[in-house]
Amino acid sequence: MMLRTFTLLLLCIWLNPGMTSLAVESQPELWIESNYPQAPWENITLWCKSPSRVSSKFLLLKDNSQMTWIRPPYKTFQVSFFIGALTESNTGLYRCCYWKEKGWSKPSKILELEAPGQLPKPIFWIQAETPPLPGCNVNIFCHGWLQDLVFMLFKEGYTEPVDYQVPTGTMAIFSIDNLAPENEGVYICRTHIQMLPTLWSEPSNPLKLVVAGLYPKPTLTAHPGPILAPGESLSLRCQGPIYGMTFALMRLEDLKKSFYHKKPIKNEAYFYFQDLKIQDTGHYLCFYYDGSYRGSLLSDILKIWVTDTFPKTWLLVQPSPVIQMGQNVSLRCGGLMDGVGLALYKKGEEKPLQFLDASSNTGNNSFFLKNVTYRDAGIYSCHYYLTWKTSIKMATYNTVELMVVDKPPKPSLSAWPSSVFKVGKTITLQCRVSHPVLEFSLEWEERTTFQKFSVDGDFLITDIEGQGTGTYSCSYRIEAHPNTWSHRSKPLKLVGPAGFCFWSPLVTGFLTWNSILNEAVRVSLTMQLASLLLLVVWIRWKCRRLRLREAWLLGTAQGVAMLFILMALLCCGLCNGALTEEIEIVMPTPKPELWAETNFPLAPWKNLTLWCRSPSGSTKEFVLLKDGTGWIATRPASEQVRAAFPLGALTHSHTGSYHCHSWEEMAVSEPSEALELVGTDILPKPVISASLPIRGQELQIRCKGWLEGLGFALYKKGEQEPVQQLGAVGREAFFTIQRMEDKDEGNYSCRTHTEMQPFKWSEPSEPLELVIKEMYPKPFFKTWASPVVTPGSRVTFNCSTSHEHMSFILYKDGNEIASSDLAWGNPGGSTAHFLIISVGIGDGGNYSCRYYDFSIWSEPSNPVELVVTEFYPKPTLLAQPGPVVLPGKNVTLRCQGIFQGMRFALLQEGTHTPLQFQSTSGTSADFLLHTVGAQDFGNYSCVYYETTMSNRGSSLSTPLMIWVTDTFPRPWLSAEPSSVVTMGQNVTLWCQGPVRGVGYILHKEGEATSMQLWGSTSNEGAFPIINISGASIGRYSCCYHPDWMSPIKIQPSNTLELIVTGLLPKPSLLVQPGPMVAPGENVTLQCQGELPDSTFVLLKEGTRQPLEQQRPSGYRADFWMPVVRDQDSGVYSCVYYLDSAPLVASNHSNSLEIWVTDKPPKPSLSAWPSTIFKLGKDITLQCRGPLPGVEFVLEHDGEEAPQQFSEDGDFVIDNLEGKGIGNYSCSYRLQAYPDIWSEPSDTLELVGAAGPVAQECTVGNIVRSTLIVVVVVALGIVLAVEWKKWPRLRTRGSETDGRDQTVVLEECNQEGEPGTTTNSPSSASQEVSVELTVPI
Repeated sequence: MMLRTFTLLLLCIWLNPGMTSLAVESQPELWIESNYPQAPWENITLWCKSPSRVSSKFLLLKDNSQMTWIRPPYKTFQVSFFIGALTESNTGLYRCCYWKEKGWSKPSKILELEAPGQLPKPIFWIQAETPPLPGCNVNIFCHGWLQDLVFMLFKEGYTEPVDYQVPTGTMAIFSIDNLAPENEGVYICRTHIQMLPTLWSEPSNPLKLVVAGLYPKPTLTAHPGPILAPGESLSLRCQGPIYGMTFALMRLEDLKKSFYHKKPIKNEAYFYFQDLKIQDTGHYLCFYYDGSYRGSLLSDILKIWVTDTFPKTWLLVQPSPVIQMGQNVSLRCGGLMDGVGLALYKKGEEKPLQFLDASSNTGNNSFFLKNVTYRDAGIYSCHYYLTWKTSIKMATYNTVELMVVDKPPKPSLSAWPSSVFKVGKTITLQCRVSHPVLEFSLEWEERTTFQKFSVDGDFLITDIEGQGTGTYSCSYRIEAHPNTWSHRSKPLKLVGPAGFCFWSPLVTGFLTWNSILNEAVRVSLTMQLASLLLLVVWIRWKCRRLRLREAWLLGTAQGVAMLFILMALLCCGLCNGALTEEIEIVMPTPKPELWAETNFPLAPWKNLTLWCRSPSGSTKEFVLLKDGTGWIATRPASEQVRAAFPLGALTHSHTGSYHCHSWEEMAVSEPSEALELVGTDILPKPVISASLPIRGQELQIRCKGWLEGLGFALYKKGEQEPVQQLGAVGREAFFTIQRMEDKDEGNYSCRTHTEMQPFKWSEPSEPLELVIKEMYPKPFFKTWASPVVTPGSRVTFNCSTSHEHMSFILYKDGNEIASSDLAWGNPGGSTAHFLIISVGIGDGGNYSCRYYDFSIWSEPSNPVELVVTEFYPKPTLLAQPGPVVLPGKNVTLRCQGIFQGMRFALLQEGTHTPLQFQSTSGTSADFLLHTVGAQDFGNYSCVYYETTMSNRGSSLSTPLMIWVTDTFPRPWLSAEPSSVVTMGQNVTLWCQGPVRGVGYILHKEGEATSMQLWGSTSNEGAFPIINISGASIGRYSCCYHPDWMSPIKIQPSNTLELIVTGLLPKPSLLVQPGPMVAPGENVTLQCQGELPDSTFVLLKEGTRQPLEQQRPSGYRADFWMPVVRDQDSGVYSCVYYLDSAPLVASNHSNSLEIWVTDKPPKPSLSAWPSTIFKLGKDITLQCRGPLPGVEFVLEHDGEEAPQQFSEDGDFVIDNLEGKGIGNYSCSYRLQAYPDIWSEPSDTLELVGAAGPVAQECTVGNIVRSTLIVVVVVALGIVLAVEWKKWPRLRTRGSETDGRDQTVVLEECNQEGEPGTTTNSPSSASQEVSVELTVPI
């Protein structure tokens, strides 16, 4: 067998970023096992192992002819093929495959079994951990097919091996560190049995190692182009600056099988591909080297596409598909192909509108339309544009309809938290649109002078003294047209509280025991207050004198009375509201995910990399910590919102507990789950967790192992052997206890191990105790709206139970995020509402709730999967066999996504929750609808989302209508631009219907054959007819043509007459009584031809079908239009054709424009820059009307004659001597009909610098100042009166007994005559009285 030589060119530059995502199909692994280690050929068994998935069938190939396949009794990862003793009959080349979902996998590497007594020849390849130049590291792999072999690495020119290894598996890895030029050369690998060092295998194929970077890089070009169809020819040209070199071309997807060498005479080489195949698609590059294997740098990577259909392009509009006239719009065209030109098309136009060359196409490109007008409105699409000829089909993902309006569309207005004022609370009105806005304005219908402005669209409304209630609306203006305000939003009404104090329950109509109890408490407090006040008044009136102690008691009683007053007022202010408040959820920064990866699956500790990924799209940076203290490293977030932390070979310094955080602009996340590295040759310790065990129900135990491709084992304390084992299923495994009983209680732990024997085990996880406890039944848990939401939506979770006085806990992905207090107010069951005001990308996940009282908890509720959409591209939804189904039959809805390993959900329009969920390892999911009936009729859509990162989902698919009927709905056939076309023009016949995903057939009257359009993915089929000729004239119809066998009846469409003009003299068209008529009048259009026996056709601009046809007896047809309306306005024309030559028509008549109006509509009047004159500045009044060809006039109140005339509607107003101030209005007249004037516009007031705004401010300041003065004067009067009424302080004493003086407080209104003295007992005994007046 000829030796094959493989050459690898190694670079220390990073490859093109596009190369990081190359999808290379994983090969199965093939190896030998034998129970005769010293003579393995005596008994051979071949093992075949699937790399990542279980399979139901395995196939063994020998010499590409003989086949042996095994179907194991259950799906597994690996199977064995028994060979027995090696003889001449079973020598040869062996490979194996495994069965995937859609066919056999890629074969394994070739195993060559030679004559008995010889070891199989190893295979040899090389891989760079990073793309290296000198100083980088290279790994050389040698696969020996058997275990416990000694591997030797030889280099040409050396008699002794340069390296050897004794691995535990079937493969050795030789590392070359710090690559240098002396490492260049030819290498081979050989093996021998440890116990028999004299028994060697055949040498492996030689491998040339070339160190690059010594010569300049060449250039690689493709002719005719880099994108071609299968079967076409391709020439790749590699050109360098040096003559006499050897050139090499390689495809990065398969370096071994796609390596080509050429030694040309000149400084360039051509590599030819005569018959391209799909598998030739890939990333190509070239280089050159001299006779000493010193090579050049690699050329730039050239992507070659071999496909029969281009990937679809998609088109997005910015800022919005609804554009105001005169604004600029950007149409961004995207696709999967870079380096290809793009072209923008508009429906109805044959040639592209704009081009983008290949050099500027980087996957994100924009076409610009400036100063758009009504002519720019229409349906746009974009396609790839190639400069070379190819037979590749092109398709577009979507079309965009651009609408041009005179004013921006109206916004939406909402109130938060509700539109009902609560006592002491404010309401925020939120005005929202989907595109950037310069400023928002809020208007209040009850107050015409009220107007607020906001940049973000939020307006704070208070209800002081009931002044906030009323009806509000909002509008906005954009930066491109700051003087034009949008249409107003729908009005929103704000109302006050439902009632007042005692009567609120009666007013609102909710008279419950709770309200009766509240009213009883209020009445009781009021009665106590009144009794206390009467008591205090009676004491003050009755008592003439009080000593100091009694005065203090009176003050205390007054203080208590005031306290009761305050409590009573507070209780009176407590009006009954909702029994259940909404609890706002304050979401923490989402917890990131931490895991490990390695390129040594049998010995992960040789090279370990830790990865941290965040579910939040706003993550700026990641931080990795060890043992909770030391800062290890920080990494900026990549586009995939993740960061890598390479640890390299694991040493004792690396052991410890790791976790990571994600940083956003103003917050840091919770730490990830801890990853514990416990040794240099021990796998990381796994983490075990489970939901609450419930008697009689299924329980899943989760074991997270941190690494891909590990086996899992579950242990129970007290048992030696594992209770369950699982193979490699990802980084985590789920062990299931089918029915939880008392015998299943205990402490559990789990371990992970490598898949290849001998196993390398991890440390056991921390123990998990499972105990069955007495619980309340699970609560009822749901969302008020659909759980599939867009970012920014409002979501409310409702958790309820029939038990009274319960508290609630809300969980997200098993973590508590919100709680509610005991629900004492509701005499029935307990309910809690948890609110997310504005959902973010990281808020998705699995939500559940529980309730509890003082000691007992409930079972967890059923989870609600909250999916936040618009993170991934939308999927495609198709119906199999088709979207039209007979009642009682089955239909399968296939949701086709882009990424693998997603979870899919099927939704039906009008339903609250998704109909079905499905998780799959592929990129699609099939949803089966059994025995469909009338209730299954409707629009369906689907979404896919990832379950590991906050349920980040795709956009919803395009809705698919499922028809449950025995008859297809009737389609409609129309022509674009019209069914009346000129000879040589192009026309498209559109067969349109409500059923999507169905083919169409076009019939022409008198012809046996039909034009077919199969498998249309839209709801319309296009049949283009190019260069209209006489053969195209005729009557057409169409019908559905499903591409599946179906007994459903099919109905034909309407009949379309395709009329060709330009073959007869044109007619004349007149209107009676005139081109401008009032609504409700009658109009007659007279079409006069030149030939008799003709059929006349009336046409209207903008309509695809003729309005009416007539066959008069003479030369003229009268088309009568009774009771015309506004929509009858437009441009009309007519044609005619002879009965002897039907549908061969004349030229179009002259166009005739008809106006149906009694008075043209009134214009709008606005002022720029504002309606307030500034010193030395003018104001421009802008009058705008809906009709072209008009003359505007401006009128000023107080002036008899119009002030100014203008054709463009702009009037400049100055304010000399204050003459510009006042009310203005404008109107216009048609230049064709100068006697007809429009209605005047709404009046607009211009004011000076000290206008109503300043006057209102001045009046407000005067009112406030007056109130301040009144309050100060009143306070002074009260102080003066109190000072005059102040009591006197008298002191009486004794002369001899030495007792303390007694201070007596005399009341100002005491009874008794003047001069009467009342002595104390002490003074009476001494008969001495001293009276002193002391002011207090």
